Amino acid sequence: MAYLTTTASGQPVLILKEGTSRTRGREAQRNNIMAARVIGEVLKTTLGPRGMDKMLIDSLGDITITNDGAAILNEIEVEHPAAKMMVEIAKTQDDMVGDGTTTAVVLAGELLKKAEELLDQNIHPTILVSGYRKAANKAIDIINKIATPVDIEDRQTMKKVALTSMASKAVGTAREHLAEIAIDAVKQIAEKRGDRMVADIDNIQIIKKTGKSLLESQLVQGLIVDKEVVHTGMPKKIENAKIALLDCPLEIEKTEFSAEIRIRDPNQMKAFLDQETKMLKEMVDKIKASGANVVFCQKGIDDMAQHFLAKEGILAARRVKQSDMEKLSRATGGRIITDLADLTEQDLGDAGVVEERKIGEDKMIFVEKCKDPRSVAVLIRAGLERMVDEAERAMTDALSVVSDVIENNKIVAGGGAVEIEIAKELRNYATKVGGREQLAIEAFADAIEVIPRTLAENAGLEPIDIIVELRAAHEKTDGKHMGVNVFTGKTENTYNNGVVEPLVVKEQAVKSAAESASMILRIDDVIAATKPKEEKPPKGGETESEE
Repeated sequence: MAYLTTTASGQPVLILKEGTSRTRGREAQRNNIMAARVIGEVLKTTLGPRGMDKMLIDSLGDITITNDGAAILNEIEVEHPAAKMMVEIAKTQDDMVGDGTTTAVVLAGELLKKAEELLDQNIHPTILVSGYRKAANKAIDIINKIATPVDIEDRQTMKKVALTSMASKAVGTAREHLAEIAIDAVKQIAEKRGDRMVADIDNIQIIKKTGKSLLESQLVQGLIVDKEVVHTGMPKKIENAKIALLDCPLEIEKTEFSAEIRIRDPNQMKAFLDQETKMLKEMVDKIKASGANVVFCQKGIDDMAQHFLAKEGILAARRVKQSDMEKLSRATGGRIITDLADLTEQDLGDAGVVEERKIGEDKMIFVEKCKDPRSVAVLIRAGLERMVDEAERAMTDALSVVSDVIENNKIVAGGGAVEIEIAKELRNYATKVGGREQLAIEAFADAIEVIPRTLAENAGLEPIDIIVELRAAHEKTDGKHMGVNVFTGKTENTYNNGVVEPLVVKEQAVKSAAESASMILRIDDVIAATKPKEEKPPKGGETESEE
């Protein structure tokens, strides 16, 4: 047993808890590498415009159909700890740059595969790790060197970047339409902070509704609030809206502790009830006096207050989410008020029209035609629920890459062009480094070619021929943008073809893959505690009552 050892006199000593399992040395490394590579293999077939989709069915029977790396790894329940690290890479990539998740995971898997070959030749893991680190740093320098700066006002280039990110998604003919929406949305919310541009896509609200077609997805210059108008007597549409954003209840707060009120005179009873009505009336009068004709309230609105608001012709919605309140503030320019007494005309937001519309089964309030909204909404429509979900993922990727380019305005050629160039440069660099690290750097160069190779495989092409052609093309002086066109099967200048990606996506993919591969390679001992046993309920289904 791994958890027992003995003293010099042969006395057994218990070190690890009973049931603990331990694998060490090459076996531990082999297991970890295998588990991580399996995750890479799962995603491999989804890479590129010719990649296939995965159908994932969870324990409740819900179906997800996608080829988005992050979404796939999010859905599948991974048990092995090394495989979980691969899932984390995808998550990091998704959180940081929003695209390139499959690239990062496939690259990490390939780095481990190449490392295993070197481990079999008795090369120490720390040499591999230091070689990989040098190779990754060099690769990032190479990416920066071959990147092309782009003017963020250049809409055509932006559109190419958005279209490339959606090329592998199953949104078909609507790709152009969604790309236009993505560019308009990100440009609307981008702002200058100091000397740099910031485009936080959290300020773009994505609402999904089944029905109609993908081509009827639209950008709303404002916001969509997933609530109904609270009272049937209120107007359903208000133009030139003045919007009050309240973070306080339009209700009379009940006392915290139980209070007793003694009333001796029936008239007092009426006065007591009238007082509550009067207080609510004063609240509504205060809103009316500020000039507001639309109210969004984060808390509740009393029935009586609803009645008074309806009489005044004010449209109101209650229990609006805090995140929506913040977006409304950014979109309309209104201030969120926590005390009604402070409400003035200056605190109100503006919108061209506020209207309740029925979409499918649900009623929603559209806040539209805001002057210069710093927060906007995208309404995604499609005939099938799975399609709406996939369109949302495509939209998120497009928004992410456009915001990446706005924040860091450099792009690189896609279609495996960058990877082949990195591989070429790394092979030259490896000879300068020399020693055993040279082998690790060359392994990195071989590994990074997995991207163009997989693109070719997924398109049904002959990967070896494609790699040879690409290497030859990159040896020429003007060959740095040569990549594989998966539709024609030829090597072409992918930059001129409009297959371009943000620099930061490639950079982050290389960083994440190299770091996770290094981390897995350094592990030589896996000590796993036993899982706590689940207590079985007594037979008969019921516990016996104590006497």
